[in-house]
Amino acid sequence: MLYPRHIEPRLTEALEDSPVVLIHGPRQCGKTTLAQMVCAPMYLKQHGTDSRQSQTNAPRAIRTSGYHYIDFDDSTVSKTAKKDPMGFVAALPERVILDEVQRVPEIFSALKIQVDRKRTPGLFVMTGSANVLQIPKLTDSLAGRMQIIRLYPLSQCELEDQSCPRFLDTLFGDGFRIETTERLGTNLFERIAAGGYPAALARPSERRQIAWYRDYLHQLQTDILDFSRISMPDSLPQLLESCAAQTAGLFNLSSLASSFQLSRPAIGGYVRLLETSFLIERLLPWQNNRQSRLVKTPKLHIGDTGLACALLGVNAAGLEVDRPLLGQLLETFVFHELRRQAACRDDFMSFYHYRDRDRAEVDIVIERGTMEVAGVEVKASGTVTMADFRGLRRLRDAVGSRRFKGGVVLYDGEVSVGFGKGFYAVPLRMLWEKN
Repeated sequence: MLYPRHIEPRLTEALEDSPVVLIHGPRQCGKTTLAQMVCAPMYLKQHGTDSRQSQTNAPRAIRTSGYHYIDFDDSTVSKTAKKDPMGFVAALPERVILDEVQRVPEIFSALKIQVDRKRTPGLFVMTGSANVLQIPKLTDSLAGRMQIIRLYPLSQCELEDQSCPRFLDTLFGDGFRIETTERLGTNLFERIAAGGYPAALARPSERRQIAWYRDYLHQLQTDILDFSRISMPDSLPQLLESCAAQTAGLFNLSSLASSFQLSRPAIGGYVRLLETSFLIERLLPWQNNRQSRLVKTPKLHIGDTGLACALLGVNAAGLEVDRPLLGQLLETFVFHELRRQAACRDDFMSFYHYRDRDRAEVDIVIERGTMEVAGVEVKASGTVTMADFRGLRRLRDAVGSRRFKGGVVLYDGEVSVGFGKGFYAVPLRMLWEKN
């Protein structure tokens, strides 16, 4: 099934003025499908969303409507490019999709030369399953020539085939009206456990989705070994499982390293590899130069809640029983939904968390530009009290009333209602439903 991707207009715009456009994000999040959907729709129509799997014995460059397509997951293709990068790039067609470019960093300098010879917008569309900002050869070679687009797994509004909701506009705007809706209930647990990977969601049952995630983890381990030589590769799945168990908590490297026969610096390197592969993310603390009592430790979030549930061996029914784990995963679920919605907006938003030495905290702090700040607290329960706004009130005081635009407690309830000026309790489903 093809899902609408709200980032598509950003890709179309970038192709109109940038010689190189890179779509990067975790493996299997839909990068190839998006590139083909925009640049080679007829090819995608003929081969479907599993088009990469149908090319094992295909020629090096596959002609599409407008763009050729080259897959560096094909070992023959990647070996050829590594052996003679200048010759390989010189022989490329006029417009081409280069899939999984992190496998062949040797071609980046050759691409720069080709781009400088012909500064035509949309020459190369590249996809990558590793964060290129941490691949110096790529960023140095194509600085000023490349537009980078981050693609995430599917958001809930994309899954519902809806336009991007107005939640963030309302949060930074006039606030939320009094409205009534239905609780998500067990559907919330199902959404968290399913995650956002298109191929997993295509599976017909929860059991088959879990099997997909297990295969996915095995492939990821192989991928990481392709671009990094590490001493104990078998430690990566265990480390990722530890990260899943600690998601939405303060990042503690010593705690992560305690169960491994590796040094703390070595585990730190492994953590950076997981970040480079978009499997985990550190959420930085919100800072204010006038506030000395703020905790400066980042939070840790695993990249997708479906992946986390597979790692921890828990399904939707298990989340309903394990309320502490539900709270952690729900916070991660909301954080990623907001990030995915923000990615398709024209205005720039930065994400943080807030925590002070009195343990007042806000799960997600959002800065719009440099002057506006809002906060989002997440609760798994069906009720909200004034005490749930303690951290948000602290954030408002730290930010200042002129910059603070609003604070929301998201909960699995039925009523959107105000809790004083600028503060609201909002049902979780309103995060992605039209409002």
